[in-house]
Amino acid sequence: MASISVAGDSSGSISIAAPSAAGSGVLTLPTGTDTLVGKATTDTLTNKSIAATQLTGTIAAARLPAGSVLQVAFKTDTAALATTSASYVASGTFHSITPSSATSKILVIISGILDTDAIGRVADCTIFRDSTNIGGNGLMRVSGTSTRSISSVTMAFLDSPSTTSSVTYSCYVLSTSGQIEWNGSVKTNTVTLMEIAG
Repeated sequence: MASISVAGDSSGSISIAAPSAAGSGVLTLPTGTDTLVGKATTDTLTNKSIAATQLTGTIAAARLPAGSVLQVAFKTDTAALATTSASYVASGTFHSITPSSATSKILVIISGILDTDAIGRVADCTIFRDSTNIGGNGLMRVSGTSTRSISSVTMAFLDSPSTTSSVTYSCYVLSTSGQIEWNGSVKTNTVTLMEIAG
């Protein structure tokens, strides 16, 4: 196999070797001040393109712009609760997510059915992060002051948990007087959690 050796200015040399396989090829050297770089270096690709089909791997969450959706956690079930409590109690509708960054926000969306179960009652539901009420009192309220009221409710809240540990978001309910119900026994509720880059 023939090769060409180019001596360095002070020491060493570079060898250009022909391929060992049959056939021929052409190596075109730049005419300006471009520099040929080795594979072991880290360089910037300028005025060149790479076909998308040739790209593999993942993009780090830190590289995505603010507002990007980093992950989605979704859960559907038939959790139900009947309660007379005047203080918030867990309805059984919940889901967890582990943020990839402490600067991320979590968009929480919880849907279900709230039932005053009788005339003259008001039912509240709110969102808790772990043991903290983040939705505020009466994030959603169903009033049965003139008739029994059964309503589909959807609560949404953009939370900033400031953690990379697992957090649980739950629906909590309370009654102003008498029994109220969350979801009944045959209804379906959902929890959607979306991590948003901060």
